[in-house]
Amino acid sequence: MDRTELGERYRREGHWRRETLPARAAAVASSAGELPAIVDGERRVGFAEAHTLIERLAGHLTLLGVDPGDVVSWQLPNWWEAAIVHQAILRVGAIPNPINPIFRARELRYVLAEARPRVLFVPQAFRRFDHAALGKRLQDEKLVEHLVIVRGEIMSAFGLGELFEEPDVSAPTPLSRPSDPALLLYTSGTTSNPKGVLHSHETLLYEIDSLRTVHAITPSDCYLGGSPVTHIAGLVYGLLMPFALGTRTALLERWDAGRALELIASERATFQTGAPTFLQTLAEHPNASKADLSSFRLFSTGGASISTEMIRAAERKLGCTVKRAYGSTEVPTLTATAFEDPEGLRLGTDGRAIDAAEMRIVSPDGLDVEAGGEGEIWARSPEVFIGYRNVALNDGCFAGEWFRTGDLGRVDAEGFLHVTGRLKDIIIRGGENISVKEIEDLLAEHPAVADVAIVGMPDPVLGERACAFVAPRKGASLSFEEMTSYLESREIARQKIPERLEVRAKLPKTTSGKVLKQALRTDLDRG
Repeated sequence: MDRTELGERYRREGHWRRETLPARAAAVASSAGELPAIVDGERRVGFAEAHTLIERLAGHLTLLGVDPGDVVSWQLPNWWEAAIVHQAILRVGAIPNPINPIFRARELRYVLAEARPRVLFVPQAFRRFDHAALGKRLQDEKLVEHLVIVRGEIMSAFGLGELFEEPDVSAPTPLSRPSDPALLLYTSGTTSNPKGVLHSHETLLYEIDSLRTVHAITPSDCYLGGSPVTHIAGLVYGLLMPFALGTRTALLERWDAGRALELIASERATFQTGAPTFLQTLAEHPNASKADLSSFRLFSTGGASISTEMIRAAERKLGCTVKRAYGSTEVPTLTATAFEDPEGLRLGTDGRAIDAAEMRIVSPDGLDVEAGGEGEIWARSPEVFIGYRNVALNDGCFAGEWFRTGDLGRVDAEGFLHVTGRLKDIIIRGGENISVKEIEDLLAEHPAVADVAIVGMPDPVLGERACAFVAPRKGASLSFEEMTSYLESREIARQKIPERLEVRAKLPKTTSGKVLKQALRTDLDRG
């Protein structure tokens, strides 16, 4: 079976529906009316108002020459305007391209040169950076035709406010097909240039509808939008889900655990997704025991090393259920644990394949490994992306209809996935493969350790040795001897114990909580 045949199967079985995101959004807006869709500080945007703003902005995009299939980029924080901009782009049949606000000139030049957007939306300024000035430079370099400034204005650029006025033309009749691209999202690019991931209306609607079942989501739910909306989870849950399921999102401009606790109480937020660091800082905030968290029922986490004991402690403090999930920009949520799973499996594994999703654990020679054995995780699911913007990247990432995730894992006898590391994030020491995640998980349980990452160091004899980067907890310390003694007490192979320890106040991370290991390797090279 090839990917075309697989798609036809998904349509026959009803996983892919004859529906687009704008069509779903229009139906939701019609039924939800004045109910709030997006809350951003004092600004509350109801579904009816959102529909009006989306229609107006879509009309202006048409006047700016945006045609179906064009790319329109936006680099915005967790602001309510991002939701309207994204939905308006979809409304005209164009492809939204959210860009991480931390990107600067180098990253933006790469993304814009490949995406070739007709329009770029940026804030005038955010977190003391002049995005408008950079946007104007990129426009002068002919990387984008039109520039729109959000929450501000500059000469020779449009202001979003004026595009919310009644346009001279109505929004066009939607021309999108369910199989058309509906998202261009660039991966974080921690080790190389970002990859432009394309999703369709079909893949995204399947993802959203499957999450509704997995997390028991109803229109009465309110999502705490602390994850960046320019990352796949923050985008799906925070900006797409309200317009697909009728939920509400309460946005945080940037992650602040204290403010998050206040929002849970004031907006009666019911659930959140995010990296383990979000969960940990929320649970360990001094106000966690004082805040009214009675509405908060679920926190779904994944994407980094997770200490089971940390999750268990967070559950106790927050009074919610914590579930684990596994996914990526290319495959947003392949697996998840369930509310009814035994605690050990719910907190200690990455869950089982969701609905129609399938996975294989494959050896380097392309053969399925025996049950319980470690190998690369291959995914086949209705939510798998349709390909990269740079089509040359597809050949190495797909094996027939299967997507090669690049992650290592094993599946136990009950079908639960245990992610063990990255295919390229292993240390080969004297011919033995060492999964760094195993060591990171063990060190994360040390009482003095707040954060940890293991990276490989070149070695002329063994090929590689391991270095542990550790950020201690406040008031704590860790010596090399203490680390070694602790790992020895956990009865692991001596070869797995790092030969070097580097202590840092904090580890460099992406906005989604992933440690920037390339930065740590560069740090070692300089040392």
